[in-house]
Amino acid sequence: MQVALKIWRYDSSTGERALKEYEVDAPEEATLLDCLDLIKDRYDGTLAYRKSCRMMICGSCGMRMDGAAVLACKTRMYEIAQAGRVPVISAMGNLPVVKDLVVDMQPFWDKFRAIKPYLEPGYEQPEDGREYRISQEQMNVIHKESLCINCGCCVSECNAMESNPEFLGPQALAKGMRFVGDPRDAATVERLEAYNSEHGIWECTRCYFCNERCPKGVDPRDAIAKLGAESVRLGIDRDMGARHAKWFIRSAETTGWLRETELVPKTQGVVASIKQMRFALSLARHGKVPPPFPPHVAKDVREARNLRKLVRMQDRQGALGHVQGERALERLAHGHAGETLEEIYARPGAAPRPYLPGDETEGAA
Repeated sequence: MQVALKIWRYDSSTGERALKEYEVDAPEEATLLDCLDLIKDRYDGTLAYRKSCRMMICGSCGMRMDGAAVLACKTRMYEIAQAGRVPVISAMGNLPVVKDLVVDMQPFWDKFRAIKPYLEPGYEQPEDGREYRISQEQMNVIHKESLCINCGCCVSECNAMESNPEFLGPQALAKGMRFVGDPRDAATVERLEAYNSEHGIWECTRCYFCNERCPKGVDPRDAIAKLGAESVRLGIDRDMGARHAKWFIRSAETTGWLRETELVPKTQGVVASIKQMRFALSLARHGKVPPPFPPHVAKDVREARNLRKLVRMQDRQGALGHVQGERALERLAHGHAGETLEEIYARPGAAPRPYLPGDETEGAA
């Protein structure tokens, strides 16, 4: 197939920047990385980009295609070529460009180190000298966060980092959740205190671009939400963002709606509310502020209240509530609604059910 690409060429030493078009004859199974290799081998040996494993594991080949971050080794070109598209390839965003598609990852690694990405053990070694073991259920809490390969695609698309480069960013915070949620770690409170800094958890704008662009399904925004939930659960709520989230919960639980007229006093305090009275009156004159009394209560508000009671009864506070929702959505996405594990493995053509120690299920493989 014939594949055409437009590539932004850049040299930081001279400041020269140019959009150059290339066309290569590539096999139908070729990825974007394969096409870049062909260009470099056959047409222009000065083209600069990173690569290593070519199997979506190392994270080296992050770049942008048509303004959206991708892994070059994961991006198949067949459909793009058949559609006659000529995609524009450029370096990732929010990181300094060194040359062509190569960015300086130093700011990325600085933020990574800032969240202390290593285990601080808080468990006692068994007396018999055997290894300390934890259950799969406990590790499921950080299953998604453990998939991160540090490719930087989420950082490339982060709106908060674009407006404030000091923000810790989605990758670092997702890695932070990987250790906060690890039952073997003893520094949960210390970590959350650090992540609740001025440029931490609550600076995320919730645009979800990081979830959209993550090639491994880590969903960094969900990890940030888990960190926020754990912070609130443990009483680390000095940040205005934490107070904002707490009022959302309380408002939804009591009336089923967000009581906006009370949001500013509950989040920013009485003094800040008084300072904004002129603005509030202007909104009221234009019909933008609902009357505070009597409060509008949702028709089926008991469902919201019962849901909160159920979460408390199951002791799924903080991040565990998010994890429960993730697993439910995962099952729905794979068509497992209402099915037991036995029914899933009994499907025609299903893989044999793996044997796990202590699994006495009849017929387990």
